[in-house]
Amino acid sequence: MAGAILVTMAALLLMPSLVASQTRTGTTLGQFLLIEPSARLTGIGSAGVSVDGALEGAYYNPAAAGRITRLEFQLTHVDWLAGIRYDHLAGALPLGDRGTGFVTITSLNSGEIDVRTVDHPLGTGERYSVSNVALGIGFARAISERFSAGLQIKYFQETIWHNSAGAVTFDVGSVYRIRPDGLHIGSSITNFGTGARFSGRDLRIAYDGDPSRSGDNGALPGERYVQGYAVPVLFRVGVGFPWRPAPDWRLWFSSEAHHPNSNPESVNGGAEATYRDLVSIRAGYQSLFMADSEEGLTFGAGIRGRLQSFEYRVDYAWADQGRLGDVHRLTLVLLY
Repeated sequence: MAGAILVTMAALLLMPSLVASQTRTGTTLGQFLLIEPSARLTGIGSAGVSVDGALEGAYYNPAAAGRITRLEFQLTHVDWLAGIRYDHLAGALPLGDRGTGFVTITSLNSGEIDVRTVDHPLGTGERYSVSNVALGIGFARAISERFSAGLQIKYFQETIWHNSAGAVTFDVGSVYRIRPDGLHIGSSITNFGTGARFSGRDLRIAYDGDPSRSGDNGALPGERYVQGYAVPVLFRVGVGFPWRPAPDWRLWFSSEAHHPNSNPESVNGGAEATYRDLVSIRAGYQSLFMADSEEGLTFGAGIRGRLQSFEYRVDYAWADQGRLGDVHRLTLVLLY
């Protein structure tokens, strides 16, 4: 066990030396799958791979749902960049000793955008939209007092006007905890799957096989061939540590390293302080050691309460996106 801890800590410390000089940014399909839905975990720098027993952690690591003991629902709204709307809905159903089943629905929509061309830079009068959706179903189980594992299968589709592309992806992960109030070690691979390419009526064209000849059919039906793109596979490994410095205070420290297939490696980290299980404040940093990253500081806060037969939690997070502006997240969690 000590060896596993040392390997994990070494991976986190050596990340700056692993950063590649060449980036593949923009070469994968389904980039909306990389938008973190949880306001709570975004507030601590989106370092959620080592979280245990929480539905919001299933985005980072499906094993996080393995110790859920109550029916739970989560709804998140994100004011994404350029007025884009992002919404995420998740639900978890405990199955006793057999584990926990959960489902997720993610939606991103650009709203209507004016069609502009070189000849009509102010718009042609037509409007289009970009919409993405992902549906997931997963299962997690606490195999022992220390070890949890989980799997999620997702189908996502990207649509640009009348063209679309879709693929099936898999998330798999595990969480190992030294003890319930001790060090947590988490690792996961998310969005692992095959590539896809766009198809649709906007790619259809009228083709003239030989424009120099007269009398032939100059409007043969054809279709533009669009190359395929890989999905944004992401490997995470990280550690978390809970600490109670006083009976009324509970702290959580978390850090994780990322190895994506479309970006250089980076590190996220942050901390959460909770007073009497009622109020929480959070701070973190995203994409540390990534050159030219627009991500950075994150802050958040949350409140918890009870209404008759269920508990609720409301979380808010602010994330700095550099020259792109700020991003605000709001999450509502209900527990029965």
